[in-house]
This record gives sequence, C-alpha cells and structure tokens, in this order.
Amino acid sequence: MLVKVFGAAVQGIDALVVTIEVNCSQGIRFFMVGLPDAAVKESHERIVSAVEHNGYRFPRKQVIVNMSPADIRKEGAAYDLPLAVGILASDEKIETGKLSEYMLMGELSLDGSILPIKGALPIAIKAREEGFKGLIIPKANVREAAVVNHLDVYGVENITEVIRFLNGEIELEPTVIDTRAEFFREYTHFDLDFSDVKGQESVKRAFEVAAAGGHNIILIGPPGTGKSMMAKRLPSILPPLTLQEALETTKIHSVAGRMERGSSLLSQRPFRSPHHTISPVALVGGGTFPQPGEISLAHNGVLFLDELPEFSRQVLEVMRQPLEDRKITIARAKYSIEYPAGVMLVASMNPCPCGYYNHPEKECICSPGTIQRYLGKISGPLLDRIDIQVEIVPVPFEKISDTRPAESSESIRRRVIAAREIQAARFADYPGIHCNAQMTPRLLNQFAVPDEAGLKRLKDAMNRFHLSARAYDRILKVARTIADLEGSEGVQVQHINEAVNYRNLDRENWGDR
Repeated sequence: MLVKVFGAAVQGIDALVVTIEVNCSQGIRFFMVGLPDAAVKESHERIVSAVEHNGYRFPRKQVIVNMSPADIRKEGAAYDLPLAVGILASDEKIETGKLSEYMLMGELSLDGSILPIKGALPIAIKAREEGFKGLIIPKANVREAAVVNHLDVYGVENITEVIRFLNGEIELEPTVIDTRAEFFREYTHFDLDFSDVKGQESVKRAFEVAAAGGHNIILIGPPGTGKSMMAKRLPSILPPLTLQEALETTKIHSVAGRMERGSSLLSQRPFRSPHHTISPVALVGGGTFPQPGEISLAHNGVLFLDELPEFSRQVLEVMRQPLEDRKITIARAKYSIEYPAGVMLVASMNPCPCGYYNHPEKECICSPGTIQRYLGKISGPLLDRIDIQVEIVPVPFEKISDTRPAESSESIRRRVIAAREIQAARFADYPGIHCNAQMTPRLLNQFAVPDEAGLKRLKDAMNRFHLSARAYDRILKVARTIADLEGSEGVQVQHINEAVNYRNLDRENWGDR
C-alpha cells in the first residue's frame, strides 16, 4: 500500500515541505532513497525499536521509502516520526484519512519517546503557508511552534499518542499561545541597568547615541574602566523588538537549536559575546551541516567582541562584508544559504599590550613600535565600519564612592525610543532602512546635510585626521542621530563637533598628542 506523509527540511532560516512516500510489498528488504544523510538512514533501527517497544509490529515486508524532493539533502533525526508513521500506515496499522492534513516532525528514542528537534518555528510557518490543518511535533518544541497563528500545533511525548490520534482513538489538545501577551510580558525586564555604572558620563552618552541610531561602537581604554560592564548593559537602552523582529530572531535561534525548553518567542534583543578563540565559520556560519554563526544569532541585537585585537585577523576580516550588507551568504559547491546579520557591533580593547598607554597614573612599559603593532591588528577598513570610537579612562575615587544612583536605563531608553520614532517616520517610504546607521549615500545627501559652519568643521576634521570617504559618511550618520536626540530638524555644527569627537581613535592618528 502506497501512502504519503509530510515533513519539512530547514534550509537557512526557512523550511520547505518534504513528502515521504512509503510502499510496502512482498519481500524482506528496506530501501530509503531521496538523498538522506547518515542520521536519516540510521532511523530504521530507531523506528524498529520504538514501534515494537510500544506493542506494534514492524512490517516483515519489502519497504521502500522515498523522500521528495530528491535533490534536497535530508539531514538529522527529526524525520524519525513521519517515517515511522508512514511505514505503519503503509502496513495498514494506521488509518490514512488524516495524513494529508498534518505535518509531522520528531526524533524517536528507542522506547518511542519523542525528542526535541531544531527549527520548529520555521517548520510551523511553512505548515501554515502550505495550508496544513495542524503540526505534530515534540512537546518540548510545542510552545515555540505555537506562536504561529491559524495552525493547530500538537505537542506529543510518545509515538503511541500519534498513532492513536491518527486512528481516531483519542483527541489531542492543540497548544494555544497568545503571541502578543507572550511578547510583551518580559520585553522591558532587564537584570542589568546603567544606574549601576559610576561616572563615565561621556561614555554613557556615546552608548546613547549608538543605541539611538543603531551605530557600531568601540571602546578603548585600560583594564578595569568598565568597558565590558557598560557593553553588557547596552540591551537595556535599546528600543524593544517589534513583533516581526522577534519572530525573525526566534527563527534563527530555533534553527540553531538555541531555544530553551518550553520557551516560545524571544522578546528581548539578543546579546552575543563570543570568546576570542572563535573560528571564522563559528562566527559567520556554515560548516558541513550549515548552521547560523554568532553574527546571525546576534541579529536584531548586539554582537560584543571583548579584547578585539586578540581575535584572529581572519575572523575580524570576515566581518567586514556582513557589517556592511547586514546579511551573510554561505556559498559552497552543493548549497548556498543566506543568513541575516543585522547586528550592532560593540567592541572593546586595551590601548596597548600592557594596557596602560595614556593611563593617568600607571606607566606604560610598551615601546612605540609595540603599541603600533598591537593597534595594527585592527585593519583600517574594519575600523572605518565602526561609527563611534570612544577612549575611556579610569573612574576617579570620588565617583566610585558616590552612593547616589546614576541615571537609569529606563530614562535613557525613553530618549532612544523617541529618536528611533523620528527615524521610523523619516524612512517610512524606504524599505529595509530603519535607522540612521543604515542610510545610503543618497539618503545622507537628503537627510544629513550639515549647515555651513558644520561643513567647514567637517572639512577641517577630514584634513587633520586623514579620514576616509567611509569615515565621512559615518560622521554624518552619527551627527544625524545626535540631531534626532535633540529633536533638531537639521544637522548643525554642534552635532558635527560631537560626531567628530567620536572618530578620535582612528588608527592613523590615535596617540599623536
């Protein structure tokens, strides 16, 4: 008897329908075709054990399984459940009436328990797009998939539940998630707050500007000045995710298998802080079995690179294009996958190997050549892509010992959100542009033209610091953000002045004073 069961394959952050055709006939052999990988081929042993452990008999016949489309590689153990259902249905142990209405995915253990899978959210989105009535997946993934509206999502723990449901012996209760309530429940709750940071008012201002315009930022200063402390608090002043951004971010984490058990929708912007020993593939994604990298896991959030010069040169250089294009294309001989990479880059570094160059009290023991070689690990093109460059100095004792709380993240966030609302209205007619950091040269000429005094100040800065054309654009973008924070219609000389001050760490001239 020939039957069809439906599953899905995840490619990039999207899914496509996989039709599993099973035919049982006379014989005793088992064939599986349709480009399955080793994990899918090994499903035969798991299915036999799971089925017979739960009181059913694996057919003693010739079983032919075809997974269509045949030119797409099927990877992982998530096909165990639809394969098992297809085999039992072909052997007339399961009624076939409901098979066309549901998509099934799940990994089987030897006792028939159904284990979690990756990519439940994009699979659920695809099931709704293709008009399936429902989706049957492991119970551990059910809340993640149930955020998709107009689709019945059933979480199951054992293959017996699935068999009895398809045979009409029991009813399963679909999981219902109020997506908006789930999203708004914790999106403003943060464990870290800028009120904990003593002093460093100028650096806090730089973070406010960076958050308001979505600008990349680098902090350079000696150890113990609070670089990492402030970077970890940046998400608390960023504007909240929109529902669309939350769904997109959740899809990426779902595909990577990074969703916590029982979680549904990510409501806070991600903060990723990879160690400096990370490989280029781990950062940008790819591999034998393609997975999103750290830069994609930080999409719509913050990618924090602590001790930037300690990262390998190759790792730093592969970031250049994603920072510009806000996406990553992984091209290999057999596949090409695109991952989103709209991140806000935050980096920190010491000014020299010993860490005390330009320190007001401690003496630096590094030679000028050593300092230049250390700073030279950060290439000019990468530094050009960082809009705001801030030198940070130690906090004096009077500030550290002050018991009065500093300005809270909530206060800063209100100003950031107001500036972002101005930008949202400005770029309403420009798809894909949401903040000042994403402006093209044409938009700069339209929205970020400085006044005459500002233009003169910008010309002086370009000549003095030998800045590149890209740095010129960055200064105008930052100046536009500063003007938005003040509610100013145009870019004025004071906005240019502050923006130029955020370029004073360009490698060619830093320390020449």
